[in-house]
Parts: sequence; structure tokens; C-alpha cells
Amino acid sequence: MKAIQLEQFGIDHLELVNITLPTINENEVLVKTSAVSLQYLDLIMVEGNIMPNLNFPHIPVSEGMGIVEEVGKNVTRWKKGDRVLIPFIPRWEAGKMTSYNNELRTGMQLPGTLSEFTVQPENTLVSAPRNLTDEESASLSVAGLTAWSNLVSLANIKAGQTILIQGSGGVSLFALQIAKTFGLKVIATTGSKEKEAKLKALGADKVINYNEIKEWSSEVIRLNDGIGVDLTLDVAGNQTIKQSILSCKENAYVGLVGFMSGSEASIDIFPLIMNYIRLQGYSVGNAQELTELVHAIEKNNLKPVIDSVFPIEKTKEAFLKLKSGKSFGKIIIKF
Repeated sequence: MKAIQLEQFGIDHLELVNITLPTINENEVLVKTSAVSLQYLDLIMVEGNIMPNLNFPHIPVSEGMGIVEEVGKNVTRWKKGDRVLIPFIPRWEAGKMTSYNNELRTGMQLPGTLSEFTVQPENTLVSAPRNLTDEESASLSVAGLTAWSNLVSLANIKAGQTILIQGSGGVSLFALQIAKTFGLKVIATTGSKEKEAKLKALGADKVINYNEIKEWSSEVIRLNDGIGVDLTLDVAGNQTIKQSILSCKENAYVGLVGFMSGSEASIDIFPLIMNYIRLQGYSVGNAQELTELVHAIEKNNLKPVIDSVFPIEKTKEAFLKLKSGKSFGKIIIKF
């Protein structure tokens, strides 16, 4: 079967190869990959910025979707031809994260989705939305689920609240769409004039250009009638976390979901304490929450934002597009 393997760190070392088809046991499912979606996590994995002791060769990429090709003899939930979302944390079916569940992640400790076939457990596969194409469905099990679990499961969003959306990556755009579905006011940030218009077209009520307004927390409060927002998802880390906290009102939720500008940060805990702000680190969610997201997508006909689609033979170009930071929405690789 075809797969993209990383022979050593670096985008230039992503190679299309033929490898042996994996076999399944009695409780597993063989999934034929149809489309995968790139994350910032995938980029820093490939470039060696995390997991420096990664075993080579390695198949990268953390999310995607495919078609059931074969099922083990004890599998009852799936049959050949079913469209399924590939889990990022294959052991996490429901409930809170545990040490056991957290040991293995797709594209990290386990082979990733950039492979013609993957082996998956029966109980954490989730049916793909009936209203989405394979390319649109490919970005749900990490980007979509991260936004959903933070907003719905953890922050318990309600109509009439205000959310601050940061940037135009996959998680942020999913958060924008979910927030509008729930009836929230959305303030968004971007560093691009072109992206300002796109964010407004997607439903953002107000947009702030952080290249023009460096201390953008004050502008967030001004645009929200003099009070902070109810929640935000911080996607960049050390260069944004201070402004994220200062943008919030009392009892607000700050979800730490990314580290694009660095993972080490020094923060002033005074506003956290005085304003009772919850600072929550979180990385995707479980299969039960992913099922809830799928139902919401089908009922509301939500459409993930796709920037571009690359064939598997142009995987290097897809990663370079991701690295450029110029995309708006998800970058998809199609088999």
C-alpha cells in the first residue's frame, strides 16, 4: 500500500513509499484512507520540534477519515463501506482523560493517517457526517473536536455570550461556526486585511487586526460594550496568553489549545485570581463528544472551511503551504 513516510526530520524527507498492508485482530477495523487534514502539530512533528526521539521511518499526520475495508470477527458496529472518522486518541471513548488513554496518539506514538490503510479500534471510530464530503469530514477528529469539546463540554456556552476567536486556523474557524450556531457574539482577531473580510463573511461580528492594534485586549473590551468576553481559545501560546487573559470578564473561560508562538510563557496571575478566570489546557476530546459534533453538523448543515486540497503526491507542497501561515481554513491531502 502507499504511504508517506518520514525518513528523518524535515519536510524534504517526506517520501511516498510502498509498504506492507497491515493486518487486523478480532476487535479492529481496517480503514481505507480517503482524506487527511494537516495541523500545526503535524508540522512541528515533521520538523523535529517535539518528540526528538521519534522512531524512523514514521507515518505522520494526526487526523483524517476513510472507508471501512475489513472488520475483525468480533466487530459488530461497523461493516465494509461505512464512512468513518479516524480518532486522534484511539483509546478515549468517553469520560475524562486517563493516563492509559493518553499514552497513544495517532501520528505521534502511533502511525499517522498519511497511509492508504490504517488499523483502528472498533469502539472509538465515529460515523462521518452524511452532509459532508470526505475532504470536509477529514478535519473533524482534531480541529473540529477541539473546538467543540472546549466550547460545549467545558465552557458550556450559552446564547448571548461573547467569544473571542483568535486567527483563522482550523480550530478557530470551527469555534466561530459553533459559536454562531449557539447564538454567541463573535469578536475575531487576524493579522491580514484579506482575512478580515473572510472572517466577517463567516459570521464574525467584529474583527481586530492585531498587527495594527498590538494591545488588542483593550479593543476587545471596547467592542464588547466595555466588558470582557465570556471565553476565548488561545491558539498561539506565549505571545498571546497575556492578551487572552486581559480580554476576559469575571468567571471567563480561557482554553489553551495551541502554542504556535511558543509553549513557554510567563503570565501575571493577578487578573486570573481577581477575576476568577478558568485557565484550561485541553487537547481534543473523546469519541462520544465527536459523535455529538457530527450530530450538530448534520442538523445545522455546518460546512468546515477548506483552504486547499492536495493529492498525496504533493504532500510536501501541502506542508509548505501550512508552514507559510497564509492559509484560511484547513489544508487537505486526498488519496
